[in-house]
Amino acid sequence: MESPPRTVAVVEDDPSMRRSIERLLNAYGYQTHGYASAETFLESDFAGMIGCLVLDIHLANMSGIQLRHWLSDSNSSLPVIFITAVDDDALEAEARDAGCVAYLHKPFAATFLLSAVNDALSGLSPNK
Repeated sequence: MESPPRTVAVVEDDPSMRRSIERLLNAYGYQTHGYASAETFLESDFAGMIGCLVLDIHLANMSGIQLRHWLSDSNSSLPVIFITAVDDDALEAEARDAGCVAYLHKPFAATFLLSAVNDALSGLSPNK
């Protein structure tokens, strides 16, 4: 049986945050692909390469939650880890309803992200 991909897509519009997340994950043996927008991610050929998605909620144009819905509507089972700088209970509930392995508030501890990525790549079911 083939093991699932250990590649993580990072969709984050803040270039320094995106690079930081990618560097952290690279340091722990993950391959990463960074994207500045949901649209850029959708334009890429990600099928079969990506094991999970670290997804900022607040992106220009298509939001992270909208991207999650688009993926679900396309029958994608790609696990999602939402990240956000906004502390809003209604937004968190909306994100969790959309389906996610974890919901992390920026700034988050590296251990929280690494644990969430490990959970996502281990096939733990989305948090509903």
